[in-house]
Amino acid sequence: MQVLKTWPLAVRRGITGVLTDIDDTLTTAGAITADALAALAALQAAGLPVIAITGRSVGWSQPFALDWPLDAIVAENGAVALFSNKKGLQPNNDGRKLLSKLYQQDATTRLANRARMQRVAGRVTAEVPGAVLAQDSAGRETDIAIDHSEFVHLPPERIAQALQIMHREGMTASVSSIHINGWFGAHNKLAGARWIVRELLGRDLDLQLDRWVYVGDSTNDQLMFEAFPNSVGVANIARFVPQLTHLPRYVTEGERGAGFAEVAATLLAARAA
Repeated sequence: MQVLKTWPLAVRRGITGVLTDIDDTLTTAGAITADALAALAALQAAGLPVIAITGRSVGWSQPFALDWPLDAIVAENGAVALFSNKKGLQPNNDGRKLLSKLYQQDATTRLANRARMQRVAGRVTAEVPGAVLAQDSAGRETDIAIDHSEFVHLPPERIAQALQIMHREGMTASVSSIHINGWFGAHNKLAGARWIVRELLGRDLDLQLDRWVYVGDSTNDQLMFEAFPNSVGVANIARFVPQLTHLPRYVTEGERGAGFAEVAATLLAARAA
């Protein structure tokens, strides 16, 4: 990983969109900080679309999709997207945006998968000592999540045991900085990014990978680090470096929200130069 200040000016000037993780990338200690929120607003004001791609539940994501200056949030590791409705509808009476929701899987598939997922969740919590469902589980529609670092702590061997159960049950699974997520389907963060950029902006992301930057912090960001020539890890990614096969190209000095604000400032400075 190279320090962020080595990111070439000409390359930064060519960036046309920002994709970002949420937990421990935009947020610090579970909340967005003023500098990260201001960074989102500044990027939006500069005309750069900003889309968050997260393993968090769609229910948990909804208030942030309403309140943060984002073009969209793709939740549950690429399965479902929330974005502002721009079809001429008026804001809600409280002045907040209206949201649209899109799924990658149809309703029949989601219903069938739900029963299967709950059975696997029951296995994990019964068989892995200390394993509990993530506190945002009530808002989940297309996956399950086991807490490993948000409110409880699971050691690496228990995380590996939970992953093994999910994989043996035919699930796709990944580990974020706080949760172990499992789902049925081929979607992931990268597929979700391709999907929402096409649906929302009418662009083919694969033809523009070098014009977007991805910002993340953990093992479930590896697909994005590998795919994007311009990928950035916030400094707290150091915790996961020994577990990463694909590292981000650049790393910030600041951790979490401060690191994201550093990325935004670097992009905006290039546009002003």
